[in-house]
Order: sequence, then C-alpha cells, then structure tokens
Amino acid sequence: MRICGAVLETIGAQTPFADSKPITVSELELGEPGPGELRVRIEAAGLCHSDLSVVDGNRVRPVPMLLGHEAAGRVEAIGPGDSDLQIGQRVVMTFLPRCGRCAGCATDGRTPCESGSLANNTGELLNGGRRLLRDGAEVNHHLGVSAFATHAVVDRHSVVPVDDDVPPEVAAVLGCAVLTGGGALLNSAKPGPSDRIMVVGLGGVGMAAVLVAAALRTDTGGEVIAVDTVPEKLKTAVELGATAAYTPQQIADENIQAEAVIEAAGNIRAFETAVAATAPGGVTVTVGLPAPDARASVSPLALVAQGRSIIGSYLGSAVPSRDIPVFVRMWREGKLPVERLVSSHIRLEDINQAMDALASGHALRQIITFD
Repeated sequence: MRICGAVLETIGAQTPFADSKPITVSELELGEPGPGELRVRIEAAGLCHSDLSVVDGNRVRPVPMLLGHEAAGRVEAIGPGDSDLQIGQRVVMTFLPRCGRCAGCATDGRTPCESGSLANNTGELLNGGRRLLRDGAEVNHHLGVSAFATHAVVDRHSVVPVDDDVPPEVAAVLGCAVLTGGGALLNSAKPGPSDRIMVVGLGGVGMAAVLVAAALRTDTGGEVIAVDTVPEKLKTAVELGATAAYTPQQIADENIQAEAVIEAAGNIRAFETAVAATAPGGVTVTVGLPAPDARASVSPLALVAQGRSIIGSYLGSAVPSRDIPVFVRMWREGKLPVERLVSSHIRLEDINQAMDALASGHALRQIITFD
C-alpha cells in the first residue's frame, strides 16, 4: 500500500534543520505484514531525543530511514498465522522488541534483547528485512517502528495492546518517555518509601520520571527534586509534582543530595551532577544517551567509601508487556497525568522545524497527529 512518511535523508545536517531540511515527507510503498507481524494505522507519534540523536549524528543509523519510535495506533492487518491481537485494537509501539529467547531477554529487562538490538542497528524488523520501499529502493526502519508515517508494519513484539479508554497521545507517550523515565525509577532505582528522589534533565523522559516519582509519593510523601538549567522547565516540574527544583549550580553550592537519582539529559555535565548529588548508600541511574565518545570523571573512592552505585538503564530496564499496564493503571487512577507532558501538536510536514524546537531544549513532547 502507499503511505506518507518522514524520511531522514542525511545525518549531521547543519542547523537550523528548518533550513537544511534533512527530513523529507515522501510517499513510500509499505509491504504486507509477514508471519508474526502487524500493519498499524498510526494515530499519534511523539518526537523524542532518540529521534534527534539520529538526525544530528550522535546516533549513527543507516539512511534513508523512516524515523519515529514513540507512537500508538490501530491494528489494521495481521500477518499469516495465529495472533493474540484483533483488527481494530489499539496498541502502544515500543522501540526495543524482545524476542523472549536470548540471554538479554532472560535478564527480566536489565539488558536489551540481543536480536532486537541487532535488528534496530541494521534498520530491519525483528524477523529480518525491511518492509519499506521508495522508488524501488529499500528504506530503513527506525528502531523497528518507523512511526512518523500514516501506517507502519511492525513485529508483534514491538507493540503492547491497550484498551480504547487510553487516548492515542497518552498511549504513544507511554511507549517511550514514561517507559524509559518511569521504568528507570521503578525497575532500577527502586526507591524506598522515605528515599529522596532526584531527576536531572527535564526533557520528555525526565519529566515523565518526575510524574512517576510524584505518583509514588502520593501516599507516602517525601521529596521529589527536579534539576535543569532551563527556568521554564523547573517551573513545569513543580507544576507536575516536584517538591523542589534547582539548577545544577544550586545543587552543587548547597550540597543537595538524594538516595535515588535519575539522569535523563544525555550529557556529561548532567551525568557528573547526578553522580555527585547521590547520597551515601544511594544509586544513580543513567538513561540519557550522550555521544559515543563522551567521557565522564567519577571518583571510585567516593563510590566505595560511601557505598554508592551507578546503573545504566536502557528503555527503563523495562519489559513493556509487564510495565505498560502498570502505568496505564496509574493513569486511570489519576496518579499519572501523562497528558501534561504534551507540549504541542504538529503536522508531519512540520517535522524539521519540530526537530529544531526539540534541539532548543524548550519542547517536552511534540505530538504528530494523523487524520
């Protein structure tokens, strides 16, 4: 079938992207779903720093590539064979399929799926190959999803079904921002009832971590500390439930610390701020994606003498089929107002300008909606 999608043509283009236009909106041919695959009509897709990191060259991926990895939609077709899903069912897209058979999948979310990671790196689907053509040439998939399009063919392991009461934009944000930020808190940091929680870096993932932290403290109380360099984001974090908000300099000057610290900025200063702000006996969980050649300075003695830990967490160390229903329940209970993460709605044609807004640090979640 013919679809319309946003294709990244070149990596590392000059900014502003609105002028260099590395992404073009193209007509493509989408193949039929194979065994274990689905065709999904996309309802909403969110822009994430993981998309931007491919555009700006921090994460080198094969191009041309149809971008987008955080989305929700309706199942429109099911490939040959049995399936537990139904036509018309709403699904959340997730950017790391889990085959359920490899050593990575045996860690209960702690490490990525080996097969899924390989497919993501090569621009293919989990079962191999590509389902996208443009003028007879193959176009690569982005993280097994390629959601900046009217439709997508994905592996069954790349989706989690949700009920119709979950709106498309909420369902979309659950698949990356909430799963990554909230998952890092629940699956890796695992704060105790009285532990202070700190989130360093208040993009979409960091704000999602603030939301989940505030939800955890609804009944028990306790501090939720937000850290960023942008005053507007600090104000927003307080509105979303943080009990205090500081700049990194204020954290350092006042020696403010927490037992559970989530780093979600993806740069070295934020990582070093998070480690320094981790209280004795506490844990730093880093989910940001800095440049591959980035290096940080950490005191091993401080880790040993103070019993502190540093943990890396990809996709929130989540098992999406297990964790997304948890976040849906928190949303239904009114504890997790995911809608408040959405900063604007855009058209697919505005994708280059939207990447500029994301790079500026002022956008949380821009949502592409489709008719």
